[in-house]
Amino acid sequence: MKLHEYQSKQIFSKYGIPIPKGRVAATASEARHIAEELGGRAVIKSQVLVGGRGKAGGIKVAKSPEEAEQLATQILSMEIKGLPVRKVLVDEAAAIEQEIYLGITNDRAAKKPVIMASAAGGVDIEEVAATTPDKIVKVHIDPLLGIRDYQARDIAASIDLPREHWKLFGEITKGLYQAYIDNDATLAEINPLVINKDNKLVALDGKMVIDENAMFRHPNLAEIRDLDEEAPSEIEARKYGITFIKLDGNIGCMVNGAGLAMATMDIIKFFGGEPANFLDIGGGAGADKVAAALRIILTDTSVKAILFNIFGGITRGDEVAKGILTAMEEVKPQVPMVIRLVGTNAEEGRKLLEKANMITAETLAEAAQKAVAAAKGA
Repeated sequence: MKLHEYQSKQIFSKYGIPIPKGRVAATASEARHIAEELGGRAVIKSQVLVGGRGKAGGIKVAKSPEEAEQLATQILSMEIKGLPVRKVLVDEAAAIEQEIYLGITNDRAAKKPVIMASAAGGVDIEEVAATTPDKIVKVHIDPLLGIRDYQARDIAASIDLPREHWKLFGEITKGLYQAYIDNDATLAEINPLVINKDNKLVALDGKMVIDENAMFRHPNLAEIRDLDEEAPSEIEARKYGITFIKLDGNIGCMVNGAGLAMATMDIIKFFGGEPANFLDIGGGAGADKVAAALRIILTDTSVKAILFNIFGGITRGDEVAKGILTAMEEVKPQVPMVIRLVGTNAEEGRKLLEKANMITAETLAEAAQKAVAAAKGA
């Protein structure tokens, strides 16, 4: 789950990270009032969950409250990369002397969090990594010890930060790490962290991405989730506890188990097909859940065939078969479906499906080949 800039910065401020004065506004008149409170000069920043807002015209500097209202009107009517701008952040304008990048993410290879910092702040870190990777400093953090003082000092020295800022930089780095840990984030980023004309460090922008698997621990964050950037099918799947990710292929997949789902997609590609989705209905899925999963797959008009790969352990084969037949009555699909059922009550399930003239298969390889052929025939 991605957080908006204003949401991320609100979290940062709770951990002692200095942020600009400002508030979020949903209307142009609100933006004007906030600019008046800030003394007139302000930055109007679109709040959408994509990068490149500045290049798209979604960040403007206003010299007066009247101009802030005008710019907010323009920005609130925009779409940036297909996402509507529903709110703007009105921040006090900053005179920037130096820009720094500071971020924390997971390093899966090292099995540790890693702090990344660069003196080349204010631009995409991906661009810096691609063009001048030597400008990025990386320091791994022992999750049992947390970030140590000497690590923060090493980072500050490596990016040539003036020594007078090392103490506050260390506090900011520790605060960012604690925000990252406490909120189960996979990314916590300040870009840019600036030295302003008053010679103070301030986090002008912020970004956080929260681990979906930890959302049950953060109901306060789940409440502020922005659904604009998410596919409707993924939102619907979440309601039923189904793990669903839309892909670009034309063979829909319904599988119970994440590992089996990955293997199913791999074998579809092996036989020359392209999976249209990742879908894991999980264990113990009843007929209603299977029916919901099938409806979600069929909302994708690019799907030309559907492959069911169900291993009956907790999930009973006859329940899956009933779910498929129930969904067929409701949705009335016009695409061929291939079903592979093995395990608990698989024979009972296959008998139900055979009565409905469904395409069945005994092995995954056979099922994948039939699905690929059916998609090409469609």
